[in-house]
Amino acid sequence: MLQTIGAFEAKTHFSALLERVEHGEEIHITRHGKTVARLLPVEETQEDQKAIDAVNTLRVLRKNIKVKSLAEWMKYRDEGRP
Repeated sequence: MLQTIGAFEAKTHFSALLERVEHGEEIHITRHGKTVARLLPVEETQEDQKAIDAVNTLRVLRKNIKVKSLAEWMKYRDEGRP
């Protein structure tokens, strides 16, 4: 469902607009009667999911790395591994 809303009202109710967009609505924001922006739901692609999975994997790996000193970290960095 497409809705048009003025910029001032959009600013005032931005959180509520984001919730509606999360549920599939498209909202056009106008200034002086002219559309200047559109709020659309994000369509996640397979590449997006691969990037999210990679970041999550790195976060898990980081938790398992225990570095005791800056010198030890520099040694690992120079070797290219933790």
